[in-house]
Amino acid sequence: MSKQITIGQLARRVGLRTSTLRYYEEQGLVTPAGRTAAGYRLYTPGAERTLRFIQRAQRLGFSLADIHTLLQSSRPETVISLAEERFLALERRLTKLLVLRHELELLLNEFREKEADGPAESLFDRLLDRVCASPPENPPADSLLEWLADRADCVLAGSDAQALLAPLRGRHFHAWQKGDAYHILVVGHDPAVESALRQLAQLEAHCQVHPTPQLRAHKEGTLLVARGENAFIFARLFLALEQEKGHQAG
Repeated sequence: MSKQITIGQLARRVGLRTSTLRYYEEQGLVTPAGRTAAGYRLYTPGAERTLRFIQRAQRLGFSLADIHTLLQSSRPETVISLAEERFLALERRLTKLLVLRHELELLLNEFREKEADGPAESLFDRLLDRVCASPPENPPADSLLEWLADRADCVLAGSDAQALLAPLRGRHFHAWQKGDAYHILVVGHDPAVESALRQLAQLEAHCQVHPTPQLRAHKEGTLLVARGENAFIFARLFLALEQEKGHQAG
């Protein structure tokens, strides 16, 4: 039989206070295996593994209610569903930052053009070189769509939609968030690009994952407006498409 340890010993091993362990016990996350003659809680080595799992799950942003479900559920699909929902929440936050970074890079480019007659080693030059030296790491567009196909029945992941993405790869665009909507401006007036965007919007009319995106004419190109909690998917997709410079149409 494995040696049992006291609540104080367990707390020291995992770097938590004993009051935290008692609170986790109240929440049904960890249970003592017994008590000493003096009434002190005793735990098996399995309690340490459970607590380290709780710590890791909290770092990943899971609530204690979610962690309770993860610990108690015997259904793999329940665990996977919770993990995927957390992943989506992180993707939404990450997309906001990537879109801001993308627009900051464009702003710095504008400053560089205005500073063209200034010192060769201006602050903007140095900052821009630093920003552009480490572009955001985006998953390839095809990988993102493959994940969407597994996650939900999204028409963006269908073969018809993937064929329409060809003229969009490597294209330059602006993206910004306003309320629950992402605005994606595909720069330029290429008929092939405009046609692909129209057809994508038509396909999306049948998608249950997010509302149908709207297309608007713009003096600089075509503006796509995607709304809803899953609108970030469009911004993430176009970020990935722009990075695929090697696929850019001639």
